[in-house]
Amino acid sequence: MIPFIDSNEIWEYINNTKTSENRVREIIAKSLNKNRLSLEETAVLINTTDPELIEKIKQGARTLKEKVYGERIVLFAPLYVGDMCINNCQYCGFRSTNKEMHRITLEPEQLIKEVVALEEQGHKRLILVFGEHPKYSPEFIADTVRTVYGVKFKNGEIRRVNINAAPLDIDGFRIIKDAKIGTYQVFQETYHQETYKKVHLGGIKRNYEWRLTSLDRAQEAGIDDVGIGALFGLYDWRFEVLGLIRHVNHFEATYHVGPHTISFPRIQNASSLSIDKNHLVSDDDFVKLVAILRLAVPYTGMILTARESAQIRDEILRFGVSQIDGGTNLEIGGYSKDKKKDQNLNMEQFQINDTRSLNEIMDELIKKDYIPSFCTSCYRMGRTGEHFMEFSVPGFIKRFCTPNALLTFAEYLEDYAKEDTKVNGYRLIEKKLSELSAHQDVNKLKEKIELVKQGKRDLYF
Repeated sequence: MIPFIDSNEIWEYINNTKTSENRVREIIAKSLNKNRLSLEETAVLINTTDPELIEKIKQGARTLKEKVYGERIVLFAPLYVGDMCINNCQYCGFRSTNKEMHRITLEPEQLIKEVVALEEQGHKRLILVFGEHPKYSPEFIADTVRTVYGVKFKNGEIRRVNINAAPLDIDGFRIIKDAKIGTYQVFQETYHQETYKKVHLGGIKRNYEWRLTSLDRAQEAGIDDVGIGALFGLYDWRFEVLGLIRHVNHFEATYHVGPHTISFPRIQNASSLSIDKNHLVSDDDFVKLVAILRLAVPYTGMILTARESAQIRDEILRFGVSQIDGGTNLEIGGYSKDKKKDQNLNMEQFQINDTRSLNEIMDELIKKDYIPSFCTSCYRMGRTGEHFMEFSVPGFIKRFCTPNALLTFAEYLEDYAKEDTKVNGYRLIEKKLSELSAHQDVNKLKEKIELVKQGKRDLYF
C-alpha cells in the first residue's frame, strides 16, 4: 500500500496557507452546512491567531456539535486487561525497558470482578486496553470480549465492547470481529515519521507504515467502525491535526466512510517518562485544535479522556466532544478494589487528571443540560460504518440519538443514581421531552420511559 501521509505536503499547507476574516467565516459556514473541510481549509483555521476569529471558530464548533449530536454525551470506561509489552515507546509507562512497571494480566475471574464493579457503577460501554505482546493474540482478545459480554450483574450488562490494542493482520482482525466488538482503535501517536522513529525505539511498533495501515486491514476484515488518534505533545500540534484529517480523507476515498472516532490525548506524566517537551500543547491551543477538528470532520465522534482535568474537560465538551470516560481507573484490577487510592504510576500507563466518579460526572452533565448517554442502539440496528454515515450525514442521527440517550439515561437513574441525581435527572428528561415534542411525536418515547421505570431494560429505537 502506498503511504498516504506526506510530510512535505502537510508542511506546505501549514507554511503557505493564508488566513483572513472573510476566509474563516466562509469555512465555518461550509462546516455548519455539514460539509467536511479540506486540508487547505483546515490549515486556514490552524493559522488563525486573531482572538476574535478564534472565538468564532469555537462558537462554530459548538453550534455544529449541537446540530449533529444534540446535547448528548456518550459515557464509557477504559478497562486495562494487561500491561505486558514488547515495545519501547518513550512516552509510555508500559514500555519494555521500564523495570519499575508491575506486569499484570487479568485472569478470567479477575476480569469478571472488574466488569461487575463497572456494571455496579452503571457502565454499559467499555474499551478494553491491551499492551502489545504475543500473549495478547487475536484469540486472547476475542475470548476476553466474549467473557465481558457474558457478565450480567443485577440489571447491569455491557452492551458494547471497543478495543484499543496492537495492529493485526487481516486474519487477526477477522477473529476479533467474530467476537462482535464495536470500534477498534489504533492511534498513530505521531504522523511525523522522523519523530515517530525517535520515540519508538524498539518492538513491532517501530514500524511506522505497519501501524499507519493497520485500520485498512481492519476494514478489509470487515470491521467498519475504526478509531484513529494522535498523542499531542510528541510533535507540532498543527502537523498532527492535518495528519488526522489526511487519514480521514484516506478512509473516505478508499472505503467511503470516515473513522467512527478521533481521539486527541495530550501527553501526561508516566512512570519513567522520557520525552522531548518542546512540543507540549498549551491549554489554549488544545481548546483551539479540538474546535478545529470538530469543524473539519462534522460526522466523526470525538473522544476526550480523563487524561485532562475536570476543568478542561468541562470547557472542551462545548466545542465538539461527543464521548468521555467516567469513574476512570487505569490500574489493572483497580475497579474491584474497595477504595480508590492515590495513583501509582508504576502500575498505570499514565497519570489521569479527572478522578471524579461516574455519578459525580453525571451530576455535572445534568447541571449543564447535557444528556448522559449509554446508548448502543446503532450497533443493534446495523447503523455502523457506511450505514452510519447514511443516517448521520443528512442529520437524521440526532432523531435516533436523543430518544435513545434519554432511555439509557433513565435506566441509569433507576438503577444507580443517588436520590438527588435521580430527581435532577428526571427533571432534565422532562425538559428534553418538551423540547423534542416541538419537532416530533414523543408519545412512544414517553411510553418506553415508563416501561424503564417499571423495570424493563434495553429499550431503543
